[in-house]
Amino acid sequence: MNTFLVILIILLAIMVVASLVRGIIAFLQTTKVDLETGGENSKVLMERQNKAMFNRIKYQALAIVAVAVLMMINN
Repeated sequence: MNTFLVILIILLAIMVVASLVRGIIAFLQTTKVDLETGGENSKVLMERQNKAMFNRIKYQALAIVAVAVLMMINN
């Protein structure tokens, strides 16, 4: 069970980093011109940023739960 939880925590950590990178890439693609003009492209990129950051929070929460379960099992 410990091995499974450790592998799960590692996978969740990788997913956190991947979603963080996706959010940062979407943020960098949002140019000042798009933000000033309120173009359709900026709305799509903002939605992509929000989705990536929400996924990051979700994966972080799951990783914390997995760590808590691992700690409870080992006590």
